[in-house]
Amino acid sequence: MIEFILPLRTVSLDNEREHWRVRAKRAAEERLVARLKCPKIKPPCTVTLTRVSPRFLDDDNVRGALKSVRDGIADRLGINDRDPRVSWRYEQRRGKPREYAVHVEIAA
Repeated sequence: MIEFILPLRTVSLDNEREHWRVRAKRAAEERLVARLKCPKIKPPCTVTLTRVSPRFLDDDNVRGALKSVRDGIADRLGINDRDPRVSWRYEQRRGKPREYAVHVEIAA
């Protein structure tokens, strides 16, 4: 199993009211960080994305908050994120105040 931490503060896209350029810039940065930090491996695999934050989101908002991270990892794996050889799992855990990150586990 491969594990790494992405130093990102992910937010719920459904609940944010922001200008489209601000949203696009954040998404591009998250995607780039995920792509650069992820090692190159070959599918099949299971990717678990754990959002670390002082507050929890409901399950559908967690998926939206981690969408750019998922896209960046898929870029690095050389696949489309809907490729059936890769299973995606989403989790959350509570962090300390002002502790934000995404913990990634990839199991072959």
